[in-house]
Amino acid sequence: MKIYGFPFLLLELILFGIFLIAFIYQLYYYFRYINGVLHIRTKIKKGKVSFIAEQPPVSVIICAKDEADNLRKFLPFVLLQDYPDFEVIVINDGSTDETEILLGDLCVEYPNLRTTFVPVGANNLSTKKLGLTLGIKAAKNELLLFTDADCMPEDKMWIARMTRNFTRETDFVLGYGAYFQKKGFLNRLITYDTLFIALQYMGMATARKPYMGVGRNLAYRKETFFAHKGFASTLHLSSGDDDLLVNKASTPWNSRVEIAPDSITWSEPNTTFKGWLYQKERHLSVSSFYKSSSKLRLSVEPITRGLFYLTLIMVIIFGNVITQIAAGVLFLIRFIVQLSIINASSKHFGGRKYVLTLPIFDIFLPLVSLYILTIGRISLRKKLVRW
Repeated sequence: MKIYGFPFLLLELILFGIFLIAFIYQLYYYFRYINGVLHIRTKIKKGKVSFIAEQPPVSVIICAKDEADNLRKFLPFVLLQDYPDFEVIVINDGSTDETEILLGDLCVEYPNLRTTFVPVGANNLSTKKLGLTLGIKAAKNELLLFTDADCMPEDKMWIARMTRNFTRETDFVLGYGAYFQKKGFLNRLITYDTLFIALQYMGMATARKPYMGVGRNLAYRKETFFAHKGFASTLHLSSGDDDLLVNKASTPWNSRVEIAPDSITWSEPNTTFKGWLYQKERHLSVSSFYKSSSKLRLSVEPITRGLFYLTLIMVIIFGNVITQIAAGVLFLIRFIVQLSIINASSKHFGGRKYVLTLPIFDIFLPLVSLYILTIGRISLRKKLVRW
């Protein structure tokens, strides 16, 4: 077969056609979803996003299990927020360290701190869900803001930034929970993975397709929690106290994202590859319980990404010089789009820059997820422990 005098085999056309389709979808995905944070930032600058003027009472809820060191280090940053009316409820989830003593001392120093505990002998697979439920029931206020014991708010304005989004129709506010930046390849991998996931769920929420949030930085109404029977449908799962609730109860109109740099929280990252891998296993283990529409939307991107790289390699090996050059140009276009959107978003959140590691992580992370969702599922069932 010849096109304009150049010989093209049918295989070349098929490979390049698949490559082109994958390229088009990848660009669409980046501009439609991954670019969401930058898009809403522009809308905020132009005054096209409205926030409430009042500052309603808020209950901050933290579940802690053997987190005495982290509570001592990070809890004061939560307790000293610049907000007129808020309480902080810490649930002691069966800790065996100095958590109970520490909380008792902090309650004396901070009058807005309240504590409760998970009863000894609780047999729920996820005592964290039980603990959070106890904290929610104990909360005095309608607006609930969640974070973890190992998290530190970026600024004293954290509560104010998150709660300013609770317009009349808003039930969920999705924030960004980042990880502290440290030296080493693993930390770069973790911070990139966390950033990409955040850009994905925030971008989809801005596109009226919310599907998850992270418990490190998430807010919702108490009435919304009880209207959907809380964690009743997920008590048999060891995780999913954050994303499954959002996936179940969010709608195109009741969810907003908060992207202000002083609204994010920072957490201690895993320091071992095994620990990070297990953390991803826990997250992905509940993704099968997402709505069908969410699962479909989330699966198309990595599939087209895999096809993009696979057909790129095959076109380079088997293709004509014309298709090879064309594939190379399209690869560069996608790479430039990635660099621009990912790094601009990372800079906005005070994160690091990614250049040479970007294509490495772009290829490696879907392979990790594929492993976890196939071979890893067997080992995951053996490793699940109470949380």
